[in-house]
Amino acid sequence: MRNLILSATLVAASVFGMTAQAAQPIGAAEPIEAGKQYAELSTPVPVSVPGKIEVVELFWYGCPHCYSFEPVVNPWAEQLPEDVNFKRIPAMFGGPWDAHGQMFLTLEAMGVEHKVHAAVFDAIQNQRKQLTKPDDMADFLATQGVDKDKFLATFNSFAIKGQVQKAKELAKKYEITGVPSMVVNGKYRFDLGTAQGPEGVLNVADFLIAKERAAK
Repeated sequence: MRNLILSATLVAASVFGMTAQAAQPIGAAEPIEAGKQYAELSTPVPVSVPGKIEVVELFWYGCPHCYSFEPVVNPWAEQLPEDVNFKRIPAMFGGPWDAHGQMFLTLEAMGVEHKVHAAVFDAIQNQRKQLTKPDDMADFLATQGVDKDKFLATFNSFAIKGQVQKAKELAKKYEITGVPSMVVNGKYRFDLGTAQGPEGVLNVADFLIAKERAAK
């Protein structure tokens, strides 16, 4: 499990020449290139909101690296321009990954994920709560103002099961092997390892956003 969380994949790919170079972020340690800081997906994945540049973060509530990434990525995501759509997708590799992923999707469907996301992370990472059983999730979330019965009904709904399957399929299409991983516009994947740390991840994301904007 630890190897899965920490792993990073490099896939050889080609650079898009002058446009990409022009978008090089200020302060980047070295030129950002495909096959180095990011990989091109073998098959592009359609974005969820056509017409916008999509940035996806794949994460797991049980991942300490994802938790440490939160204070870095959140302020950045809040300041993204209108033509960029940022979204989180839970990575589900079985066991607690699936349980936590289904919890996230349930909270998202209920429209309360943004209110309790930090509290769930804190409970799992700092309070050592497992939150792998629906009743335990519901009891904890009730302390955060989430209706227990509504949560359980939504968690066990057909709609959420469909969302779980969709998230698993997306993770496969994104070719991820660990978290946190980022995907820009369904074309480019990178992580803490390839981008050389949290700030590097944001530099690569900014670079690829500019690249996709220029290509329109």
